[in-house]
Parts: sequence; C-alpha cells; structure tokens
Amino acid sequence: MSPQRETERRSWVEILLVFLRLGCTSFGGPVAHIGYFREEFVNRRKWLDDRAYADMVALCQFLPGPASSQVGFSIGLTQGGPLGALAAWAGFTLPSAILLVAFAYGVDVAGGADGAGWLHGLKLVAVAVVAQAALQMGRSLCPDAPRATLAVLAAGFLLVAAPAYGQLLVILAGGIFGLLLLKPDETGEVPAAYETRVGPRTALVMLALFLVLLAALPLLAAGTDNIHLRVADTFYRVGALVFGGGHVVLPLLEAEIVPPGLVDRDTFLAGYGMAQAIPGPLFTFSAYLGTAAAPEGGEIAVAATALIAMFGSTFLLVPAALPFWVKLRASSRAQAALGGVNAAVVGLILAALYNPVFIGSVTKPIDFALVALAYLALAIWKLPPWLVVLLGAAIGWGTQAAGL
Repeated sequence: MSPQRETERRSWVEILLVFLRLGCTSFGGPVAHIGYFREEFVNRRKWLDDRAYADMVALCQFLPGPASSQVGFSIGLTQGGPLGALAAWAGFTLPSAILLVAFAYGVDVAGGADGAGWLHGLKLVAVAVVAQAALQMGRSLCPDAPRATLAVLAAGFLLVAAPAYGQLLVILAGGIFGLLLLKPDETGEVPAAYETRVGPRTALVMLALFLVLLAALPLLAAGTDNIHLRVADTFYRVGALVFGGGHVVLPLLEAEIVPPGLVDRDTFLAGYGMAQAIPGPLFTFSAYLGTAAAPEGGEIAVAATALIAMFGSTFLLVPAALPFWVKLRASSRAQAALGGVNAAVVGLILAALYNPVFIGSVTKPIDFALVALAYLALAIWKLPPWLVVLLGAAIGWGTQAAGL
C-alpha cells in the first residue's frame, strides 16, 4: 500500500484565515494549542484523522523548536504545500508577535494582565479544550488495555519524575513498547492519511541548510557588531537546540540575552509576563526581545529578524523530517512502534492536562464549574472554539467583577 493517500489541496488563503483565527483565540500554552488544533482540524474540518494528527504531534516532539507551532506548520504543509505552511505559521504567529512588539513600545496590550478576570476565564477554557483532546484521542488511540496502560504510565512518569527531555523519553519508550509488544494488525495503524507535499531531495536540502546555518551564524556574528547578525545567531541557535518548547526556552533565552547586555533582566521578565497573557506561541517572545534590543529607529526590522530566526528550525526541520517520517511509517514494524508512540502522546497530553493546565488555572470551586461548562459547550453543544473562548473571557471578567 502506498504510504500516502492523495488528499485535497487547500488554498493558502483558506489556511491563513483558519490559523489567523486560531492565532487570535488559542490561549493556554503549547498543549492547549495542540487541543485547539485537534478540535479545528480533526473534529470540525476533518482534514486529518486522530492517527495522522498524533503522528504529527509525535514527530514534532522529536524535533527541537516550538512543538505546537511545528504541528501547525505541518498541518499547513500537508494541506497546502509550502505556501500553506507559511500561511499557517503567519496566521498563528503574527497576532501575538504584533501584540508583543506593541508592548515593547510601551503599549499595555493586556490592560494589566496579572490576575485579570478575562485572562483567568481564558485559562479555564484551555482546561476544557485539553481535557476534550485527551479524552477523545484516548478513545481513538488507546482502545485496548496495553495502550491505555502505557498512556497512564507515561502520564505518571512525566508528573512524578519530570526529568529533562521527559516528553522525548516517553515517546521513545512508547515506540519501544509498541515494537516489542504490539502487532501491526492489532494496532489499527494504517499508512498516513495525508501527503507531505515535499520530496526527499528537497528534504535533504532543508536539513543541510539547517546545519549550515547552525554552524555559520556564530562565526558571522563573532566577527561583526551588526545587530541583525547577533540577533539572528542568538535566536536561531536557541530555537534550534531547545526541546519541549514553551517555558523550556526561558532559561536558555535569558542566558543568551541578559548577560551580553542585549536587554536587562527587568525588561526580559516584563515581556515574559506579557507573553503569558496573549494567544499564540510563546516563542513570539522573540519579537519583543528583538524590539527591546534594537537601536532607535530599527526596532521593527530587528524584531522581524529575531522572530524569523527563532522559528528557523520550524521552517527547515519540519519539511526535512516529514517525508522520511511518513515513509518510515509505511513499514509494518514502524506501524507497531507508532501504536505505542501514539499512546505515549495521549499520556503526554494527559500529564499536561494536570500540570500545568489544570493546577495553574483551577483554584476554587467556581473555576471547576466553569471548566465543566466550557467542556459542555465544546463537546455536547458543539459550539465553535472561538465562541467558547469569547464566552470564557466574558464570564471570567464577570466573576471577577462580582467578587466570585
């Protein structure tokens, strides 16, 4: 059987508009973004099925860089080719990048975000989104006792041990589990139901370019005071070497940005706090730092350099890896391994549902009631996620105003 199934090619405009809405409404961090993507592209639009989607999530956990952005980029690439991939990235990334640049200019875009009721409401909606993703993916990808057990053990390991690169370790362990204990005809695994839209030769060129930039940018930056080269080197290297994305990038960025004097610590922490209060990927924090580090008059250009460099690994590694990932998936042994990998992905989402999504948001009984209401709206009433997000913000603001 062919490793790919011919799928409809979407226009880049359609992809841009869908991801632009997600970029304006996807609060809650990387795991919540994965939940929002699943609701949009698996549940509502049927562009992917759960196995194909879990494949993409698993691949992006193996790659360095911003995992949720890489999942979005993969969806855009498989649905619309290179233009679709760039449209997905732009739609999901630019809203938060623009807000953070505005904040660097001194505009308080969140209106005092620390403790704001509307922000708390958005976090509660994110709990419901991740809970729905964990439950529905669990039903689809963990239909038997061995895989359900693996998912629960993976979640427990991540919550109790929480080692460095724990997500990567769990996915590798899931693959070994599947390879040793599952049979392809028992897993229900089938060849991926999407096209990569990238050939092997292009993939190898992308991988070579990724490695060349990783080696060349430090050399170029060392021999010049050019702010664009310094920023490009710093952010490309951080984006290319961090696994796990999200909050994992904070200490690496601080070590690269604050001691050399590009920005001071207070400026760094102020921007990081604001990045928690806006939708979209946390890696857009790079646009804020580029603005803050730039000489007067060059803020926008340096912010753009920092943003593009930060996502450089996404632009190059996703198309480099995806064709080989899909070909590997076509073998019977790989299908058994991926049965375990997909169960491990469910465990990863289950662990993140508790920490940080649940414990970071649900602090009193009314919070739990609002999470249940948001879940009801999504799973039973079938309201679109963007509407639930708006209602969550309004209810959060109302409960704060009422002193609840």
